[in-house]
Amino acid sequence: SIYEMFGNECCLSTGEVIKVIGFKINKLIASICENNEVSRFSAKVELPLNFPGLYKVVADKTPYVSVEEITKKVSIGPTRFGHPCFYSPEDIKLANVIIKHGEQITFNSVEEVNGTMAVNCGVVRNNQSHSFTLPLSQEGKFYECEDDQIYTLKEIAEWKIPKCRNRIVKLSNTLHTWDSSNPLPENFDGCLILTPVYEVQAVMKFRKDIVHILSDLDVEVKDITDCYDISSFLQPLSLEDVFERTSKEFPMVVEIMEGPSGSQKPYNSLHTGKEIVIYKKYQATRVLASEIRSDSPKRHFLIPLSYKGKFKRRPREFPTAYDLEIARSEKEQLHVVATKAFDSPHKELFSVSVGDQFLVQQCQTSEVLYEGRKKVIDVLACEQILSDTYKKVLLPMYMEGGFVEVIHDKKQYQLSKICKEFRLPFNVKVSVRDLSVEEDVLAAVPGLQFEEEITDSYLLISSTNSPVESWEIPVYRLNMSVHLLSKDVQTVVPPATKTTVEEISEEQYYMVRRYENQTLDPPPRPPKKPT
Repeated sequence: SIYEMFGNECCLSTGEVIKVIGFKINKLIASICENNEVSRFSAKVELPLNFPGLYKVVADKTPYVSVEEITKKVSIGPTRFGHPCFYSPEDIKLANVIIKHGEQITFNSVEEVNGTMAVNCGVVRNNQSHSFTLPLSQEGKFYECEDDQIYTLKEIAEWKIPKCRNRIVKLSNTLHTWDSSNPLPENFDGCLILTPVYEVQAVMKFRKDIVHILSDLDVEVKDITDCYDISSFLQPLSLEDVFERTSKEFPMVVEIMEGPSGSQKPYNSLHTGKEIVIYKKYQATRVLASEIRSDSPKRHFLIPLSYKGKFKRRPREFPTAYDLEIARSEKEQLHVVATKAFDSPHKELFSVSVGDQFLVQQCQTSEVLYEGRKKVIDVLACEQILSDTYKKVLLPMYMEGGFVEVIHDKKQYQLSKICKEFRLPFNVKVSVRDLSVEEDVLAAVPGLQFEEEITDSYLLISSTNSPVESWEIPVYRLNMSVHLLSKDVQTVVPPATKTTVEEISEEQYYMVRRYENQTLDPPPRPPKKPT
């Protein structure tokens, strides 16, 4: 039979040998959900995996009856998505530990322990993590735990839909304005039941690309795994697979079997059939930056510290006095102008008018009279700038006003120096573009806010036929498959690394911020008005 998939005609002739390398969700059929059931008034709509929005996963109320069933139906793996959590309504008694009913069990990995397949698990007690193993033969009821993370549809499809089950999700953030092409109702913020439509991923003997076959294709096949030499097929590797290889295996030469989609340079040069050298794997620092603009959507970037352009400072805006305290620095005095008036309810504290200018000093406490009683509150000590003198004033830390920074520093800074000398977030604009690249995407942006430094996984690559420069590719944001070639690398030392500023989508921006901030304590909340 002949069929066309993604614009490529593929012939499956009688006797063709196909090696199935995986199953993948191709798209999702969504129905509006009411009380965990499909709404009677809901039409089914087809959602592509790149459909915008962020979603929360609703815990499945149907239990699993054994650990083995969980391992067969739920994705468990080394990435940050592959650690599902379950609980048992009954105590589980093991040789050296008792897992109490209702206790959250994290499934980390599946491996052989003393000749028996088991799952490495963990529980947290009194902020301490305890590890143990559960054999696949362990029976009992296991329920999914509630998950407070947010995911894109693509992440849910890859990691959060168990085999042979549907998944209920709740829309958390649409990220985009509604338009008539959106298959969901306007202002929809409810739950959806997602039913996956699978495709089979396969390799064929005389093709160097990955073949995608929809699971409903009417073809009869026979399993010949036990009587065929499968080593004669190419072995596709994802970038995550390559990254998990030991450092000793680098550098390596690979051929691209499936290149990334999109037109962003230099990734648009990574097409099917191209040979590249992967020199090494490593963690690298990036500065997460967003375009400064009042309307949305904003553009977001990941900028390497090797960026050779220069920046000038732009004024920061502060909504409260508390934000002034956070931004205060020992290296330079913070000078601000009030953009919003504030009437103080206490005679001991200062009332602010629009246009008042202040030099921020320090945080301290002050005694105020509140409803006839004395109360100690946090205040911000400042100096008000008058025409010919300075006046010491106290602003309540809970004050909701508005301040804009006055910039006296006219110097130009390299990115690495800004990260070293100033506290983020930090507002800038490009004053000298990076001349080492053909097109500096940051130069056209009127203003940028450097939000935070992040660490991410990268591979350093170059082209085999013209290795004049190398560049870094992100492991978790580039969807690409390769296979190893048994070729020697001509030069072990990589050529000069080209600076690549990566523009990321709004969904990717939320994902980057989410994972970077998972291990951080939340910032303290501003003080409340005394009551």
